[in-house]
Amino acid sequence: MSGERLSARTAPSATPESVGIAHLGLGAFHKAHQAVFTEDAMLAAGDRRWGICGVTQRSGRAAALLAPQDCRYTVLERGPDAAEPRVVSALCEVVDGSADPAAVVELLAREDIRVITLTVTEKGYRHDPATGDLDLAAPEVLADLTDRPPRTVVGQLVRGLQRRAGTGAGPVTVVSCDNLPANGRTLRRLAQQFIDAAGLAELAAWVSEHVRFPATMVDRIVPATTADDLAEVRTRTGLRDEAAVVAEPFRQWVIEDDFAAARPPWELAGAVLVADVEPWEALKLRVLNASHSMLAYLGLACRHATIAEAVAEPLLAGACRGLIGSEVAPVLAAPSGVDVRDYGESVLARFANPALRHTTAQVAQDGSQKLGPRLLDTASEQLASGGDPSWVALGVAAWMRHIATTETLDDPLAGVLRDALGGTQPTRRAVCSASSGSSRRNSLGTRLSATR
Repeated sequence: MSGERLSARTAPSATPESVGIAHLGLGAFHKAHQAVFTEDAMLAAGDRRWGICGVTQRSGRAAALLAPQDCRYTVLERGPDAAEPRVVSALCEVVDGSADPAAVVELLAREDIRVITLTVTEKGYRHDPATGDLDLAAPEVLADLTDRPPRTVVGQLVRGLQRRAGTGAGPVTVVSCDNLPANGRTLRRLAQQFIDAAGLAELAAWVSEHVRFPATMVDRIVPATTADDLAEVRTRTGLRDEAAVVAEPFRQWVIEDDFAAARPPWELAGAVLVADVEPWEALKLRVLNASHSMLAYLGLACRHATIAEAVAEPLLAGACRGLIGSEVAPVLAAPSGVDVRDYGESVLARFANPALRHTTAQVAQDGSQKLGPRLLDTASEQLASGGDPSWVALGVAAWMRHIATTETLDDPLAGVLRDALGGTQPTRRAVCSASSGSSRRNSLGTRLSATR
């Protein structure tokens, strides 16, 4: 792609005066969500001390794309009330953690870093979704317990805190922005388990006194950027931007107000600071995220390429409404003033935005890490109250069909899941038939079985 490239020279703007935030997991969601909130907060307060140093985890691609652009990138909104493309300059530095893990530890120990945020996806925490515990048998976790520069997120975090404690760099707040139940407490527990396994009793005491792990709920639909998206950015801005991201206009951030040190005034940018995030977190996981997964797996079974196509089919939208209205709403303790069914309708309307082109295949990734909090918690509460979680069963059936029929399964437990289903095609067909039988006896269950 030719043309003049986005940079500080071609798109001058007020850059942060200093870095105050380290972010682990420099992907599209962070760039369209926390970085935008942070930039807007700095602009609203006239305080530009909260620049971000972003860390790539699995590869150096994001760092390589951003570095020639002076860490600038464009956010392209799509949908009703979309704003004009904007250049975000909240990022000041990028670190390739995959190539230089020692640099990540040094970053987290810097005195100017007062907040550490994370968007590393559920599987990045290297935990057992069933127990919530750190997988201490995982080879990478075991290696991080030695003296090597750590490569897992929890290992990097703990070693960074260890260095921070040793140098007297001061207190810090660690903010998980991933879709984990009680994400702050979960990360706190994983860090403590790593500390215990490493025999770092003094560090445990320091963390207890100087580090906070607030819970959060984050929400914005951010599909993968395509070549067409990059071409549109160039047409509309006149600049070549190889790190642009696409997002819906809607964005939401609910944060537990529990910080160990100073923080950006995110509330000036629309974030909500609360004493208890759990009702908001449960609402999103069991309505929005659960419906997203349902539409992805059922949509793939019905050969829909995008979430918008899937939700446009009445049977699939009806399945989501059945899940939300008859199974989630009766057992969910929603935030005060929020009607679960109304919230569900707003979610389905957002999913129907065809301009986002969020693919069913992308949403279907890592199902083994997602379905527990999204679907199975609702099933457990329904069963405990004497209910019949048939819509949940349909979602799980669609996931099982996806495992059994997808040639290249994108899931950290792909091998385990395939072994559990059996390797032969007759066995896979039997699983599909059995799983479809566990769903409601309607035309949707028939279609799921028929498309195996």
